[in-house]
Amino acid sequence: MVSRTRLKSILTGLALYTMAGLLVGYFGVNAYTGKYGLNARQELDQEIIALTSELVRLKRERAEGEQRVALLRSGQIDPDMLDERARFQLDYANPRDLVRIVPPRSAN
Repeated sequence: MVSRTRLKSILTGLALYTMAGLLVGYFGVNAYTGKYGLNARQELDQEIIALTSELVRLKRERAEGEQRVALLRSGQIDPDMLDERARFQLDYANPRDLVRIVPPRSAN
């Protein structure tokens, strides 16, 4: 009788420690590999770096576009820019220009 009670108390304590260890292990693994874990944070940091470089590229592209638009404003029209845009939109070429027509590539 005494040995059963003692065995039961030892097994109960062992089961509680095992359950506590498993619970801590579960949360530890999720803290490392979970959706908001350390690995996810590293991936987010890499994505932030990639998106930041894309943002810089897009800002530079926008600034170039704004500069081209500024050259076409009525107060300060750049003659070269105006000539380029007019030729492009009207499909005209200067008689002194060399025009090369490139046939489209086939889908083969």
